[in-house]
Amino acid sequence: MTAAPETRILTRSDVARLLSLDVCIAAVERAFQLHAEGQALGPGVIGVHSGGGGFHIKAAGLPLGRSYFAAKTNANFSGNPARFGLPAIQGVIVLADAENGAVLAVMDSIEITILRTGAATAVAAKHLARKHSSVATICGCGNQGRVQLRALSRVLPVRLVRAVDQDRGRAQAFATELAQELGIEITAGTDLGAAARSSDAIVTCTPSRRPILAAGDVRPGAFIAAVGADSEDKQELEPALLGNATLVVDIEEQCAAIGELHHALAAGVLTRADVHAELGAVVSGRRPGRRTEEEITVFDSTGTALQDVAAAAAVYEKAVAQGPGMAVRLGV
Repeated sequence: MTAAPETRILTRSDVARLLSLDVCIAAVERAFQLHAEGQALGPGVIGVHSGGGGFHIKAAGLPLGRSYFAAKTNANFSGNPARFGLPAIQGVIVLADAENGAVLAVMDSIEITILRTGAATAVAAKHLARKHSSVATICGCGNQGRVQLRALSRVLPVRLVRAVDQDRGRAQAFATELAQELGIEITAGTDLGAAARSSDAIVTCTPSRRPILAAGDVRPGAFIAAVGADSEDKQELEPALLGNATLVVDIEEQCAAIGELHHALAAGVLTRADVHAELGAVVSGRRPGRRTEEEITVFDSTGTALQDVAAAAAVYEKAVAQGPGMAVRLGV
């Protein structure tokens, strides 16, 4: 009998050491392009509600030199930090060889989820924001807000940021930390509308279940990345805002089920035919990105397994080359 293949077990700290934001941005952009070219397996998603949160399973495969498949199981309980001292998001990614099914790695999902979500915003902003966008608003000043700003700063000449959070202290801590790290001016506040009305790029990354950004809060030419809606009960944008914008989605089917598009469809503001493109079609050049300086562009970012498999493959290949993690044989 052939010996069971080795499976690498990687902790959150292992993943953090192995995956940089810049590598993740490049991997995510490549993943969307491969999807647009019809080379991806899936992606698919299953969601299950549970008490104060829920679980989702996202799966996809990509040919990345080697053919990989990844399935991520994440738990999302936004009350965890306050109630239990636990992260709001916890989970694991199983990475397999898509040609023979061998389990290559089992890794903590937190760092990958954080980084790949920010990476998708960077890819979208690169194609959908005005090139001279220099004033940004980040709404939601947790770990995801931090990576969103770091990602935006990789692709836009951001010089002034308005940090917005219901908790002013958290917004101020965000401003102090990131201003020093990135060398830019950051102000803290609680009024999203006021901040957004003077911004070129706006990112919402909150667990909100009602609209927090209205059409009147956005000026012509702005780019918006709506990151928080990753289940059908979450919503950050007023449907009318999408009706006035050029809408690009990560995966149309998924956004129609659980994203901001879902709410715009339910409100009768849009039809599926009104969606401008999936991000992959823009990245690959099959559809245009921003077409005018005055149009408002919105990226509906529900988070796709395409991003997970691309990031997980990058982590695994570095782990094999550099040695982190523990190798076990699950099939023994």
